[in-house]
Amino acid sequence: MVDMTTAHPAPTVEAPTIEVGVGPVTFDDLLAVARDGAPVALTEDALTAIDRARGVVEELAAGAEPAYGISTGFGALATRHIPTEMRHQLQRSLVRSHAAGSGPEVEREVVRGLMLLRLSTLATGHTGIRRETAELMAAMLSHGITPVVHEYGSLGCSGDLAPLSHCALALMGEGDVRDADGELRPAAEALAAAGLAPVELEAKEGLALINGTDGMLGMLVMAIADLRRLLRTADIAAAMSVEGQLGTDRVFAPELQAIRPHPGQADSAANLVRLMADSEVVASHRTGDCNRVQDAYSLRCSPQVHGAARDTVDHAASVAERELASAIDNPVVLPDEGRVESNGNFHGAPVAYVLDFLAIATADVASISERRTDRFLDRSRSHGLPPFLAADPGVDSGLMIAQYTSAAIVSELKRLAVPASVDSIPSSAMQEDHVSMGWNAARKLRRAIDGLSRVVAIEILTAARALDLRAGLEPSPATGAVVRLLRDNGVAGPGPDRFLAPDIDSVVSLVQSGAVLAAAEEVIGELA
Repeated sequence: MVDMTTAHPAPTVEAPTIEVGVGPVTFDDLLAVARDGAPVALTEDALTAIDRARGVVEELAAGAEPAYGISTGFGALATRHIPTEMRHQLQRSLVRSHAAGSGPEVEREVVRGLMLLRLSTLATGHTGIRRETAELMAAMLSHGITPVVHEYGSLGCSGDLAPLSHCALALMGEGDVRDADGELRPAAEALAAAGLAPVELEAKEGLALINGTDGMLGMLVMAIADLRRLLRTADIAAAMSVEGQLGTDRVFAPELQAIRPHPGQADSAANLVRLMADSEVVASHRTGDCNRVQDAYSLRCSPQVHGAARDTVDHAASVAERELASAIDNPVVLPDEGRVESNGNFHGAPVAYVLDFLAIATADVASISERRTDRFLDRSRSHGLPPFLAADPGVDSGLMIAQYTSAAIVSELKRLAVPASVDSIPSSAMQEDHVSMGWNAARKLRRAIDGLSRVVAIEILTAARALDLRAGLEPSPATGAVVRLLRDNGVAGPGPDRFLAPDIDSVVSLVQSGAVLAAAEEVIGELA
């Protein structure tokens, strides 16, 4: 599968400014900032809340009684009281030592997403950050300055410590960043070029910048957006397969779905009915001489599998919405009561569980897609199509190895479906003795979603060739539009063998960009 850890330059399209206030950011806000490069600004109510919480921290910092994260060490070192004159060094040391990531760079959109979500928590007025520190983070997002964050380093408890620490390090003018053009530069140099000055962190600020589930949450929100598009595209692929394999659309009738009232199943079945409407291929075997009683499970049960995945995505979205409305930090400032309290809200379990759940659903949707693809290639199951859809079987291999590629990816997705959140390795001298591994769950889900898009693309490639081979019968208007999209983009129809990888890559791009979905929806309207 594709390398998911390449750093990408900022988009060149100008996006409207996203305002970050005391309330939660939305899914659309995060996607705009992470993927479209939208600039960010803090609202006045956010700045007021930040100032109020900062006053509580400064009062506690001036007091004689030790306060965790303000005048003590961290984790297993929390019993060490830090003298006033050393507290600037305490914050610098925290960020420098925790910026311990390793491995390839993670994607620019992931870093921008986690920065926005950390800024959103800062804006709630529960962290004790100073306004100038929060404003610098907003300015970095607006100028497209993206800290280099590495693949490994987060246990998903005490937040995504290492990834967030690399971002905090850049605020201090240290470490490496990518500028708006994607060029690797020292942070101090990139800040200066943008007319920005680094901050010197004061009491509690280092901890406030690094103690959150922002990385895994940002990846969850993006995964939900990707899966919602991909599951509608999978319905298109399934419709093309049912049609191309001379299956029936009667099993998708709404009265049959109503007696098992899962909402995702109903939506998927309704999509299949609409996608196959007015198909000459389907109409050709609605006659009394058709001797097949039932289609194979991979055709007949497509709405049940796709629908279960849709319901899983909706559950994950409800968890993400609650997390977006949260202020994740430890200790947390309670300005109304003038105190700072330790808590366990940084634990990533709620996010980690649904990330793993989505990986399971992703693997299963890919699995049923690959089975539909395979049926086209076996002459004993394809109802009159040539072996492997080859032009001259024996001389030509047709799409034989495209199915191998799909099967290889599905096998990998099954491995990626093994939960990360059931693992826990103690850290910090057993102080942090149970962790979520939510970052790992998010990273593997991203790879799984990439794999699903490739498996669905291979099914669409295969089904399109099969529909072309049903000579004299027109596919439905919606599926026909998808076939034309492929042909207009240089993807070959039936004929002698040719270099197949570029055709697969072209369809993958059409799936991932949303072009396949758009082609069908232009004909029949928005799919459920």
